[in-house]
Amino acid sequence: MRTATAVALALAGSVALASGAMAQSRSESTRPAIVTHVQTASELAAICDPAWGGVPRLEAIAYCQGFLTSFGQYHALLYPQGGPARPLFCVPVPGPTVAESGVAFAAWTRDNPRYGNEPALDGLLRWAQANFPCPTRSPARSSRSTR
Repeated sequence: MRTATAVALALAGSVALASGAMAQSRSESTRPAIVTHVQTASELAAICDPAWGGVPRLEAIAYCQGFLTSFGQYHALLYPQGGPARPLFCVPVPGPTVAESGVAFAAWTRDNPRYGNEPALDGLLRWAQANFPCPTRSPARSSRSTR
């Protein structure tokens, strides 16, 4: 009798596990897709403001912040302050945090879907230029006096 009870409990446990896995599988199919590879502006926006939770959300936000930080550092290297070339955008000091920038980029991308299929860096540059335009340069004055 003990053997029959043990077998019945084992079978019941297997059925419970299987039905739990099926329920989990069904709920996962209704969740938003988790983006794990970024090529377009829309994909980067999905990483920067993910619709899912848990550890994948934290990983996505870290990916976004690393992407934005690298983008900003590369721009700063190409266009140093006081350098010969005019920067492509000018972030004020103090500027937004990296986290604020990621959320703002995602919102901008949702508001500008026509740029969603562009390469991620192109979309990020468009966002930066739209949000942080550089002041227009006034014509350089000559140091010579005009008499």
